[in-house]
Amino acid sequence: MTLQLSFLPEVAAVFMLMFARLGTLVMLLPALGERTIPSRIRLSIALMLTLVMYPLASPLYPAGLLQNPARLMILFGQEFAVAFGVGLCARLITNALQIAGVIIAGQIGLSMALGADVTNSGQQGALVSNYLSILGLTLVFVTDTHYLVIAALHDSFQLFPPGGSLPVSDLAELATKTLSGVFTIAIQLSSPFIVVGLVFYFGLGLLNKLMPQMQIFFIAMPVNIALGLALLLILITTIMSVYLEHFQQAIGKFIAG
Repeated sequence: MTLQLSFLPEVAAVFMLMFARLGTLVMLLPALGERTIPSRIRLSIALMLTLVMYPLASPLYPAGLLQNPARLMILFGQEFAVAFGVGLCARLITNALQIAGVIIAGQIGLSMALGADVTNSGQQGALVSNYLSILGLTLVFVTDTHYLVIAALHDSFQLFPPGGSLPVSDLAELATKTLSGVFTIAIQLSSPFIVVGLVFYFGLGLLNKLMPQMQIFFIAMPVNIALGLALLLILITTIMSVYLEHFQQAIGKFIAG
């Protein structure tokens, strides 16, 4: 009895093509690709997802890949390009909380209070921004929204079939809309603080005209911080609810149907 293993090289080639796409996406997508997750764990997640999705997506790849090495290299490039484009667009979604946190910190007088941003690159960032980013990431897992990210990994094979032409125009349009949506939702999340800040500083200016002998700025700073923290405590539930809804709608663009 002879055991035929001639199909293994073809299986390995398709597996590596799938891993090139899924591995790049896992490294870039929000929730699963955060820097706080060790690289080995992210690599293990990518390998396990590739094993699980191999029976579903392997028929989409053309046969006889090893007979044409040039075509195999082109497919590798296309897989990396598609994964990088989709992952970069999805990664932009998480920047909404960081931008909103920077605006809020500036309005409540905590823009100089900096700390290491553990959810992004480890660089210095506003404490309010870091807090909102960590809270948003936690709620993504608590509410099982990360399953949408896994569904986006699976449906990427339907939206961007292997071997097809690169949808450069579609990815460029998607990136533009995603970026504009990030700034829009960031302004919406921080709009109560912008309005309160304008009213507060207008009142300070009026009080300074009425009582020029009073040291306004010595009084304004603690009052501004206390008022901003109180407003943040009141609105934190609404802010995170709006962000989660935006996150789900944005990730839903990468899900077929």
